[in-house]
Amino acid sequence: MTGTSDERTPIARRTVLAATGVTAAALAVGAAAYEAPTTETADTAPVAAAAVCTLTREMTEGPYYLDGQYVRSDITEGKPGIPLKLTLTVVDDDTCAPLPNALVEIWHADHLGEYSGFVGANGHNEPDNGTFLRGGVLTNSSGVASITTIYPGWYVGRCIHIHIKVHTNVTLTPDGSFTGGQELHTGQLYFSETITTRVSRLSPYTANRVTRTTLAQDSIYDGGGAASGLLALTALGSSTSSGYTGTLTLGVER
Repeated sequence: MTGTSDERTPIARRTVLAATGVTAAALAVGAAAYEAPTTETADTAPVAAAAVCTLTREMTEGPYYLDGQYVRSDITEGKPGIPLKLTLTVVDDDTCAPLPNALVEIWHADHLGEYSGFVGANGHNEPDNGTFLRGGVLTNSSGVASITTIYPGWYVGRCIHIHIKVHTNVTLTPDGSFTGGQELHTGQLYFSETITTRVSRLSPYTANRVTRTTLAQDSIYDGGGAASGLLALTALGSSTSSGYTGTLTLGVER
């Protein structure tokens, strides 16, 4: 299984995505704000800043999903990379009210473009435990899920992205995972090409030998900005290596 077969078929269920800064203000969800000097999104794809909820299509989960991952707020497992702190707010698309106790699950490639459980698909060799850079957390009473990870790497044929699912009514298991529930959303999160270019020039990402597909070249990202999963990225410090926060509000159809 290779990256070139990834994600060619959209999923029919609709969801809404809106820029977190706008939606959080409208909903007063109270998500924690990080102090930082700049905020950037992609230079392409206009964003309807005035919209509170924006209908958009879901995106396929791709071939690298694995069931039964850990419920945890930090999924790095010591993997090297630029720090990334995600603040994702889940709302009901009909009422725009925050959705508490929803499980927000993510998974993505490491700096070499390799997914845990599938190491070697992007042409690199490394230990594979089947769990690194995978996991999820329950949203709080304000509908906010906070997850610590690293800036993803890239693999053949795709721009940098993170896969995401939103589940409700899951049952937490004694081994720290989850089971059951209903899957409300399957999508992908995207990154500013300006920031990705900076990240790709730094170690450990320079070890990735695969030619990088840009946001504009990607066959899945549709140019819809925040409405299509484009994160608002805010620097954590004065240098790229300090990392970023990524924020977005996801509206799900219940």
